[in-house]
Amino acid sequence: RNAPSYAIVVADTRKRRDGAIIERLGSYAPRAKEGNVVLNKDQAKYWMGQGAKLSETVRSIFRKEGLLKK
Repeated sequence: RNAPSYAIVVADTRKRRDGAIIERLGSYAPRAKEGNVVLNKDQAKYWMGQGAKLSETVRSIFRKEGLLKK
């Protein structure tokens, strides 16, 4: 209850921030003890290969998950 959780999504920067998303890649629950990141790594790699720009928060999550080099 009252625990924050966030969706990791692919969105077009030309659209509104809370507008339509292209694809949901996973979720992040910062207070969860285990399994706080659920992520479709194959789709994340695909979108990064297509030139998707990562926010700083998503970049740090991907780094912890091993998708980016340190």
